[in-house]
Amino acid sequence: MTELAVNLPGLQLKNPIMPASGCFGFGREYSDFYDLHQLGAVMMKAATGTLRFGNKTPRVAETSGGMLNAIGLQNPGVDKIIETEVPFLAKHQVPIIANVAGSTIEEYEKVAEAFNHTKSVHALELNISCPNVKEGGIQFGTDPEMAANVTRIVKEASNLPVYVKLSPNVSDIVSMAKAVEEAGADGLSMINTLSGMQIHLPSKRPLLANKTGGLSGPAIKPVAIRMIYEVKQHVSIPIIGMGGITTIDDVIEFLLAGASAVAVGTANFQNPFICPELIEQLPSALKKYGFTSVEEAIGKGHQA
Repeated sequence: MTELAVNLPGLQLKNPIMPASGCFGFGREYSDFYDLHQLGAVMMKAATGTLRFGNKTPRVAETSGGMLNAIGLQNPGVDKIIETEVPFLAKHQVPIIANVAGSTIEEYEKVAEAFNHTKSVHALELNISCPNVKEGGIQFGTDPEMAANVTRIVKEASNLPVYVKLSPNVSDIVSMAKAVEEAGADGLSMINTLSGMQIHLPSKRPLLANKTGGLSGPAIKPVAIRMIYEVKQHVSIPIIGMGGITTIDDVIEFLLAGASAVAVGTANFQNPFICPELIEQLPSALKKYGFTSVEEAIGKGHQA
């Protein structure tokens, strides 16, 4: 029998497949399609200190290899999320990872502290890589010193394991990963979206109201694989990989590159059943490539 379970800091996953933050909301809509208990975990939509309405519309655009979005971290605020969304997900008995975002270090600290008061959240994903907000976000995710500082402060404020979400919009992803590991990160999630733009031909202006957005989907998968492969060689903390996963072979590729688990993002918009379908296909795919467990496949792309 193929073993799918993976144990990561704070997370005992029955399988390594989960929906990525920002592409699954808080799971309510998807729970109408299938039992969320099947998932390895759920990465919730970002939480900020107070309610955010996000950017002006249009803020989503389809591209030839995926999509651009500039949602701008729309969310009801951390207190409302703890009051209404965490209890809803907890009923499904699936590990919950809370995505923590902010405009200032103090806001990150406040949001992280707030999740200390619920027993249903198992880990934090520290979002220092959102390219679609004017303050915070990617500003912390492109400077190793700032990334380390916010990681250190959130670690001190939280009693939960912290997975830092890295931005691909940097020239040296390894230095970013090493900086947050040295600052106490328990794991990494990578990669966030790539900064991009689309021009609306009839108006001859940027299509998105925010002008730029984050590119996700199959177009960014090779970038994600390359970055995870490079980072895996320089850190000892686990990586949750994401970026353009649409097939079971994509999942295997991320494991071989060094990811210990994977998150599926944009594909949820095309096929709401993508996560349970990949979970069902995983045992036969591992067997096809000669593995008896997920653990056995992790990092095997690094062998000579």
